Amino acid sequence: MDVDAPARTLTTSPATKLRSPHDLLAETRASIEKVAARILAIKKDGAPKSELRELVTQMSLHLVTLRQVNREILMEEDKVKAETEAAKAPVDSTTLQLHNLLYEKNHYVKAIRACLDFQTKYPGIELVPEEEFQRSAPADILEKTLAADASHDLMLKRLNFELVQRKELCKLHEKLGQQRGSLLETIANQKKFLSSLPSHLKSLKKASLPVQQQLGMQHTKKLKQHHAAELLPTPLYIAYTQLLGQKEAFGENIEVEIAGSTKDAQIFAQQQAKKENSTLSSGDNRMDDDVIDDEEDAQRRRSRSKKNVVKEANNPAVAYQLHPLKIILHVYDTEDSGSKRRKLITLRFEYLAKLNVVCVGIEDSEGLDSNILSNLFPDDTGLDLPHQQGYVLLLHLYLVSSWGLSFTSAEIVTCQFSQMAKIYVGEVPNFSDKDSRPYKWAQHLGGIDFLPEVPPSVGDDSSRALNTADLSSGLALYRQQNRAQTILQRIRLRKVAQMALM
Repeated sequence: MDVDAPARTLTTSPATKLRSPHDLLAETRASIEKVAARILAIKKDGAPKSELRELVTQMSLHLVTLRQVNREILMEEDKVKAETEAAKAPVDSTTLQLHNLLYEKNHYVKAIRACLDFQTKYPGIELVPEEEFQRSAPADILEKTLAADASHDLMLKRLNFELVQRKELCKLHEKLGQQRGSLLETIANQKKFLSSLPSHLKSLKKASLPVQQQLGMQHTKKLKQHHAAELLPTPLYIAYTQLLGQKEAFGENIEVEIAGSTKDAQIFAQQQAKKENSTLSSGDNRMDDDVIDDEEDAQRRRSRSKKNVVKEANNPAVAYQLHPLKIILHVYDTEDSGSKRRKLITLRFEYLAKLNVVCVGIEDSEGLDSNILSNLFPDDTGLDLPHQQGYVLLLHLYLVSSWGLSFTSAEIVTCQFSQMAKIYVGEVPNFSDKDSRPYKWAQHLGGIDFLPEVPPSVGDDSSRALNTADLSSGLALYRQQNRAQTILQRIRLRKVAQMALM
């Protein structure tokens, strides 16, 4: 009878009212499980059925209690729902008020932003300072009242003054734009004219040539000759200036012109400039390099000179290479023979850059013309080089090409090889078979001065017996050889005498 005791206590005990329905539900469920387990055990063991009836009665009581507890739970749930609904109403009202407040806040923020971003009629206008406005504004703007507020009235007046100034500037801008357009048009026309000017000048120059020839004014030819003279080597340039000066200052009856290719002369000048620059740079490097000894430096220079000489010895014609430009001298008779001048002879001045000598030849020489320049002055046949430098160079080239020997110029001079040079120079092409020869007077005319091999005071007893008069006369003759007038006079005398004999 202990099994059904909890059921009675659940229904009759006042303590059940103090417990929660959920606790009663759990106890009832546990009691039902025990009764059910007891009934199953009785049926399984085959116990008397009298006990089974009492257990069925307890099971019925527990089911009634279970339904009662379930009803109480449902009623409590309905009560909680009602209380929740009652409490939810003020929460919903408060939430609605919050949303209204947030909406109003966003509306005010948007209005404030719109006010801050609002563009006035004069955004970013840089007005003149107030002092300048009071000083520069016209009276009709200053005296007119535009608003009741003083600050707003001042702002409107300043804006009107700014508008007046900008209108004036717009008119000025339009006026300057028109001037600029007219200037651009003028500049375009001038550029077009300047671009076509060279062709006009060329045609004008071509058209003026017959007039220049008729009047004897060879301005175009003279200008070309002056441009070509800038490319002449120094000796030919000196000879050209002396002959041209003799003609212009004293009215000498000669014509001087420059022949040859100016392009080749420019290339030649560029090559010479490169050689000089390389020589200077190598010299600077040797001065800056203090570590190398003098002996090593001398050996380097000697080996470098040997390489250059061997390269030139393979081509001996390099020593006789002529400058691309030459001077043509037309000598006319001084006697008046009618309207047309009589040309006596035409000379050609050439320059051997390697030997540093000026050679003179006769253009279209026939018969005895080739001997006119020979011995024009005493002991000046033109067959020998006028100075020792040429002999030293030719001897050096001969020794390298024939014997494989190589000496520097200082070694050759120190060994006194000048006489050997005169012997061996016959093995190298000389000037006997050439139509232009290096006369001494040509060197003097080109500004190339040199000393004789032996001074006048050295020699035999007869040479030592030279008196002062002979020495002074020799110097006077030397000075005369430097003068273009003396050379032209002697050439004319010889040519006229030759023509008289023929």
